[in-house]
Amino acid sequence: MLRRSLGQAAVAAALATPALAQGGPIEIQFWHGLAQPLGGILEGFAEEYNRSQTRYRIVSSFRGSYPETMVAAIAAFRAGTAPHIVQMFEVGTGTMMAAGRAIKPLHELLAETQVRIDFADYLPAVRGYYSLADGRMMAMPFNSSTAIMFYNKDAFRRAGLNPDQAPETWPALREAATKLKAAGIDLPFSTAWPTWCQVEQLLAIHNTPLATLENGFGGLGTELQVNNPLQLRHLETLIAMGREGTFRWGGRDGAGDALFANGTAAMIHASSGARARFVREVPGGIANIGAAMLPYYPDVNGAPINSIIGGAAFWALNRGPNAVRSVEENRGIAEFFAHLAQTPVAARWHTETGFLPVTQAAFAQVRGSGFYEQNPGADIPITQLLRGGGQMTGNSRGIRLGGFVEIRTIMQEEIERALQGQQGARAALDASVTRGNVVLRNFERTNRG
Repeated sequence: MLRRSLGQAAVAAALATPALAQGGPIEIQFWHGLAQPLGGILEGFAEEYNRSQTRYRIVSSFRGSYPETMVAAIAAFRAGTAPHIVQMFEVGTGTMMAAGRAIKPLHELLAETQVRIDFADYLPAVRGYYSLADGRMMAMPFNSSTAIMFYNKDAFRRAGLNPDQAPETWPALREAATKLKAAGIDLPFSTAWPTWCQVEQLLAIHNTPLATLENGFGGLGTELQVNNPLQLRHLETLIAMGREGTFRWGGRDGAGDALFANGTAAMIHASSGARARFVREVPGGIANIGAAMLPYYPDVNGAPINSIIGGAAFWALNRGPNAVRSVEENRGIAEFFAHLAQTPVAARWHTETGFLPVTQAAFAQVRGSGFYEQNPGADIPITQLLRGGGQMTGNSRGIRLGGFVEIRTIMQEEIERALQGQQGARAALDASVTRGNVVLRNFERTNRG
């Protein structure tokens, strides 16, 4: 019995040994899903942290798109080799929260390591997305964004449109797109992240549910409601604009960004975090880029209200089903998170990328620096998040559906078929609900306590 106990203790000690414990810094493996240039900027912030102290070393690694990073992290956990930190986009939140022992909830991590982060200063839309109902934080918000409209000022001038004023409503956007087409602009309007921009954000700013139970925040028994009259009307509008040549599907996920970056699209709905790429690549640079809030349908009562966040958060992971982290490894994770929460760091991430200033203090620092006067439109994302007085509803808090990565793919498939003329708008949305609800029920059966 004693021999067995000693053997078990030896195994536990080996599992708990921090990386590079023999004299060197403790390595913290950090997997992220940001391609260049954003990935390079993120890794630069990690290197700055490494230079600021000698006890820990963040080892950053790009693991492909967010869905690819999620799959890789799950496989690594099962093998007992999970990274210490994984970056996961917001639609993976419901899945991550249900991941059980694979994750180390942030509130537990901070309590055990006695590292303090003031989450009361975080923007409500950001804090609420990654917290439990009682306010306890599950993940570390960092690269939060929202969808906005970018437009090419030179294209607007060619069409006789005011380059300093974007269309505020959908009727106005369609009218502007028609003028751009008449002026010889091949692609007046496109979209990146099509379900995020043209379904999720659209419904949020019009205070319309995407799913029951407050878009999943109320529990696992939710059902999709994207086949509602507003979404039907909007998809029919996009189909009609496609037929008249004023709109073109830019591809799934972030593929549409390239159409604006290379100057092809005159208007695009995209992540505010795309600003860094656009500033570098759009012909004419920052002087040629306009930014505006997402348009709305003016006859919808109460619209517009706040948009919802996107982007991603950092999740602390346990190493594997039977492998624990050492106290020092967990402390290294927590200390790195506390570093990222510092006001100068959060402010500079915002100004360098276009992602949100996730804290009130960072927003105040950037505003006081004169950055927004020098970079018109850079404050649009946070202004839009606070639109409608910043009072979030059950429809505009966000989305917390298990399996939502798969559901997004389903919606993209069905919408693509509708835009290609293979089915009508109603058939596409009904199929999205039917197929998506199967995913929700499967997730519910797997995760019902």
